[in-house]
Amino acid sequence: MAEWPRSVAEAEAVQERLRPLVDLDDPGPETVRHVAGLDVAYATEGDELTAAVVVLDTGTLEVVDQAVVHERARFPYVPGLFAFRELPPLLIALERLRITPELLVCDGYGLAHPRRFGLACHVGVLTGLPAIGVAKTAFVGAYGDPPPERGSWAPIVDRGDMVGRALRTRDGVKPVFVSQGHRVGLDNACRHVLRLAPAYRLPEPIRQADRLSRSGARTA
Repeated sequence: MAEWPRSVAEAEAVQERLRPLVDLDDPGPETVRHVAGLDVAYATEGDELTAAVVVLDTGTLEVVDQAVVHERARFPYVPGLFAFRELPPLLIALERLRITPELLVCDGYGLAHPRRFGLACHVGVLTGLPAIGVAKTAFVGAYGDPPPERGSWAPIVDRGDMVGRALRTRDGVKPVFVSQGHRVGLDNACRHVLRLAPAYRLPEPIRQADRLSRSGARTA
């Protein structure tokens, strides 16, 4: 943290240096017992943010552990470099957990990123844990509209590379955007997302982390 980048050039250099460490070949765990959702909420004014990590039991989707961290953003608001705002408090929150999750589900991007190194890649490399990016909106690339049935998907293609999938988690509801982060294959990532989204568009770990981070931001 003491050497956290302070400029766009420094941050981009960190991404370029760490990107080769991303493991996109490991298929990842087929089943996990504990999965964590990661999300960050911003104050309506100023640079204060609230990071939340919520651990769920995958059998019941009940919360079994959680941590919240409030701090001032350490990096400016720059598209493609959000990880440098959000990672410091998220890493602190992860360290405060009593239960180590076997899978991280991040509200954001992994491979579907201009430099192929979004938040899910970054946190996966730094922690060594399998990580998936699940975003509410597309960031890079083009995709077709997947069929309306739950489980259908369309590839997200950017500069000739498939960087993720637009995945339908509910019948007739707009898709989420899934990309690999670290140590999880894309097929496996989508299976996990579907299992973790039995009733809502967003997977439950992200829903719970979003709720906790917003609640924490209001009370900070």
